[in-house]
Amino acid sequence: MTINYKTLPRRALGWKYDLALPTEEPPQQLNSALLPPTPSKIDTIYIEIPRSSISTRGFGSIGGGIALTLSFLFLLCVTFYTIPKIGMADAGAIAIGLLITAGAFWMTIPLVRLDIELPRNEPIRFNRLRQKVYFYEYKFDRIHIFSRKRWGVRPVAYDWKDLIAEACSVYAPMGNGGLVENVLIAVRKPGTDEIIDRLFFTHDIEEGKQYWELIRLFMQQGPDALPTFVRPPRDWDNDFELTPIRRLAPRVQWPEAIDRESRTGPAAGEHT
Repeated sequence: MTINYKTLPRRALGWKYDLALPTEEPPQQLNSALLPPTPSKIDTIYIEIPRSSISTRGFGSIGGGIALTLSFLFLLCVTFYTIPKIGMADAGAIAIGLLITAGAFWMTIPLVRLDIELPRNEPIRFNRLRQKVYFYEYKFDRIHIFSRKRWGVRPVAYDWKDLIAEACSVYAPMGNGGLVENVLIAVRKPGTDEIIDRLFFTHDIEEGKQYWELIRLFMQQGPDALPTFVRPPRDWDNDFELTPIRRLAPRVQWPEAIDRESRTGPAAGEHT
């Protein structure tokens, strides 16, 4: 039976278009004035791109804390002010207050955990010699908000040729006019167009496009093909460069085995 892979679901929410595939010919020149922040590390083996899945930390937990406080005050007012005057016939208001408070609590805890536990940086390493990509991925679950197994750093590695960069744009109820743009990296099942994973790349489409062109240049031609970066790379572990809320976040610590593999080429006879 022949499978039509074009009919398989592969588009992310708000998908606009795909960037160039890893195997397509990279650009001959890049405008140095339009380059994104300098990659964290570049050598003959790998390039490391900084990444942060949350653009601004602290506002989520602060907003959630305010919502939780207001819902709790509402519950107190209903319990100690409304009921004595109206009577127990209006006790349903307490149930509503409890539901609102529980909902605010359930939304606030994940936001607080993300602000505190999400690493300062979630880098991606593109290994040219192995032709593999290593994601320092932080997993979380908004349903199991107290789980340890479902929360935490879970690095993953995929073949470079199986990646697709997707430019996405959606409207959401936010103060910036509702437009949210980002670039996601979709991972295809080898030999098919079936998407088996999606990972965050950048908060800005133009920055994502620039990084993607840099990466394709590096993966196909090596570090000598890259343009000269004007700004030095940022030290993501430097407390003096971080906001107070980001200083509470843990530093990046790759597992030893994947750290070594992502920074080295394959040994003689090793299959990648």
